[in-house]
Amino acid sequence: MRTTSHRRALGLLLVAGLGLVASSCGSGDDEPAAQSSGGADAKVTITVGCQPPKSNPKERTAWDEDVAEFQKLHPNITIESKDAFPCINPDTFQAKLAGGTQEDLFYVYYTDVQKIIKARQAADISEYVGSVKTLKDLRPDVLGVFKDGDKTYGLPRTNYNMGLVYNRKLFTQAGLDPNSPPKTWAEVHEAAKKIAGLGAGHVGFGEYSAGNTGGWHFAASLYARGGTMVSEDGKSAAFNSAEGKAVLENLKQMRWNDNSMGSKQLLQWEDLMRMMGAGKLGMMIGAPDVVQSVNNDFQGKFEDYGVTVVPESEGKASLAGGDGYMFNPKASPDKIKAGLLWLEFHELTPGEGQFNYQRSKAQGRPVGLPIPDLYGDTPPGKEITALRKQYATVPVEHFAPYANAQTSITNKLEPPKAQELYAVLDVAMSAVLTRKDADIDKLLADAEAKANKILERNS
Repeated sequence: MRTTSHRRALGLLLVAGLGLVASSCGSGDDEPAAQSSGGADAKVTITVGCQPPKSNPKERTAWDEDVAEFQKLHPNITIESKDAFPCINPDTFQAKLAGGTQEDLFYVYYTDVQKIIKARQAADISEYVGSVKTLKDLRPDVLGVFKDGDKTYGLPRTNYNMGLVYNRKLFTQAGLDPNSPPKTWAEVHEAAKKIAGLGAGHVGFGEYSAGNTGGWHFAASLYARGGTMVSEDGKSAAFNSAEGKAVLENLKQMRWNDNSMGSKQLLQWEDLMRMMGAGKLGMMIGAPDVVQSVNNDFQGKFEDYGVTVVPESEGKASLAGGDGYMFNPKASPDKIKAGLLWLEFHELTPGEGQFNYQRSKAQGRPVGLPIPDLYGDTPPGKEITALRKQYATVPVEHFAPYANAQTSITNKLEPPKAQELYAVLDVAMSAVLTRKDADIDKLLADAEAKANKILERNS
């Protein structure tokens, strides 16, 4: 799985995302999408972006096996896979979109979808998407990312929202119940103090405040409290609010009154991951795939960690993200129909493609993380959950507090001009964590003024 945390590490300074390879392979067909065509299995070749690179042999092998199986099921359809690492390159992505040279099925992050739709750089697939058998079961908020009114322009591949990652081993050592993680920020305070009290080097709660990561986590905490980053029309900042003030007040208290956040601040992505992997950090905000990254890249162990939802987010919202595929506006109806068959097979069918957990387990890949969540509590969602449990290689029960609360949380996407706004809010986050006398009202007012200029300039 191409994870959210890996994306954050590689792309924070590159506009909240990576980008497609700089290949010049487009649809290879200038036939307008409105032209009539044959059935879904008409003889056709389609190019598909984001094949895993050779440097990731397990995922590459799984992809190639799926292409071969799909082409046996649909012998008239040929898949031409286009590999890239990263899948999106900001230096070439916009140029490819503008020139129409992207793949027939091109890979996108949620944050880019609406801009692509408004610029008419993706095909309207509304006429054909009803052929996808599980379409009606997709979470409305997830499918809605790819819609504009009643028109559909793509389909999701992954979906996640933020949670609270915690070290179960440290919880036990501090006399806390790892099966009952904090639900409120007051409970986080108490747990953090006890973990920090374990001895030198232990940090109860860690937070980012540099490299755009501080503003990113400010948004996550703000959404969980019921706040929002921008106005409904996206033209002005909305974070200078009671909820925004509460985010900073909370951190200021933990840093200076509770002494549970440690003295080392101005932390970025890798810093907290390294601390979590070393067994010195009690809690941090992050999606479930943080645990996978800590295990794979920072010497942590899956069994030592758990994930719950961001405190106080139930009944409110959680910062969400994900990715999916859209269609080249030059793609013919046959290409669109063939592409939908591929997406249904590889991205949306329990037991197949990305949900072939039996194969993932055989390959030694982790199984059991509660992402992606594309279907919620519908029949396909329940089937996927059962398969995850059946073939799990990680302790599924450690993620139950996160998974069980998802039906009460609304996914909320990153704001427009997210990275620029995050950079502005880094200043406020770093100030409250490094200055005991930081003036929260002034910090938010200054950030609001700068954010309004950004949003006005780009509206």
